[in-house]
Amino acid sequence: MTDASPAALARQLLAILHKDSSRLHRIDDYLHGRHADPYMPPSADDEYRLLARRAVSNWMPLLVGTPAQALYVDGYRPGQAAGGLPVEVQTTSAEWSHWQRSRLDARQAAVYRGALAYGHSFTVTEKGTAGLVRTKGLSALRTSALFEDPANDDVPYAALTVTVWPQSETRGRARLWDARHEYEVLFRSLGDQDGITVTRVRRHGATECPVTRFAALVDLEGRTLGVIEPMIALQDRINQTIFDLLVAQTYASVKVRTATGMAPPIRRDPETGEPVLDDDGNPIPLPINHNARRFLFAEDADVKFGSLDETPLGGFIESVDMSIRHLAAVSQTPPHHLLGQIANLSAEALLAAETALSRKIAEFRTAFGECWERVFRLSAELSGVGNADDYQGEVIWRDMESRSLAQAADALGKLREQLGIPAKGLWRRVPGVTQTEYEDWAEMAEDEDSVRQLSTAITRATGADSGFAEAA
Repeated sequence: MTDASPAALARQLLAILHKDSSRLHRIDDYLHGRHADPYMPPSADDEYRLLARRAVSNWMPLLVGTPAQALYVDGYRPGQAAGGLPVEVQTTSAEWSHWQRSRLDARQAAVYRGALAYGHSFTVTEKGTAGLVRTKGLSALRTSALFEDPANDDVPYAALTVTVWPQSETRGRARLWDARHEYEVLFRSLGDQDGITVTRVRRHGATECPVTRFAALVDLEGRTLGVIEPMIALQDRINQTIFDLLVAQTYASVKVRTATGMAPPIRRDPETGEPVLDDDGNPIPLPINHNARRFLFAEDADVKFGSLDETPLGGFIESVDMSIRHLAAVSQTPPHHLLGQIANLSAEALLAAETALSRKIAEFRTAFGECWERVFRLSAELSGVGNADDYQGEVIWRDMESRSLAQAADALGKLREQLGIPAKGLWRRVPGVTQTEYEDWAEMAEDEDSVRQLSTAITRATGADSGFAEAA
């Protein structure tokens, strides 16, 4: 572990936030629809700029939400029970009680969405004023962490999160954690390495930094990558194509009627009948009221009428469709999720289209599952309840596949009958079952088993007595 003073750690962590600020805020802008303007001529007027704003078609939330909606932790299976008790006899784990107390059923989605959007997010596990341990999420825009080996370590040796941003003369505030203590940090700006004050607050109670990083993808250089940043170029291409479509639709999507060799009617004085002249001495022409219910005519035989054809919009629409398909392929998102085209698709075709997304979700579940397991170990250490050294525990992800309960029951029944898998081992595979329901089932099964054993014993005893009476 690197030995450094809290002030030196604070300077390093604030410098990381300062360095990544522009990149993360660019990602945040694209996530919330604040995209770069499509190309337009330098002389573009307000009408062009209005079309540019309307051309923004934000696909980024869908790229984040599609895998995030398939990530839902439904339970936790301890690998080792506290006190040496077998896991199967426990009906409620201390780790899952901490999960419910932290309201992570609802708040876990924000952690996943942050990690998928920006490449990483964080959680902090700490003991509150009442002595209860809770975990809450931290934003990547406000939080940074230091690792000995950022590519392979899951335990940072220091982390910092900004709680109040500096404004004018008011200094910003941040919380800093190392392996033993929590500190309060005051700073003037992220780029000011001198105006930093660090004050020790308390011991946080854990033997390591209580902040956990949730990274969607980490390379061997320790760099994190989300799903938005690689898609920015494709998003800009879609916006440009839609802008060109809107321009063509606004200015060139209808036929233009032309007339040559005809003098337009001019404005005349209603009393004298003389032409009304403008400031330059030229007659003022009258507007020609022409629409689909009117026709053009002229008294002069030399007048010729014509028309300019409209610009076909089919090419623009096909280009938008192609760009969206490229976006779907690169992001491993099924095309029908983006285009909404699911007509005449068989079950096998839908399954094949979902394969890439399923593999992507499986990768995220593996990465995020390890992070939650560390959170559970931290909660056990801080609360003193549970096993803080349980590296065999695992989170239970909810099965999000679309299939009926009847299909699942048929498949589970065959596993039980044909492969001999114990019925209790298949309970967690029932669609929609929660950790609380599973624990209730286990408790009811134990009660039924006790009643069954008692009934069997009574029956045997009663049968033996009856046989003895008849023999007598």
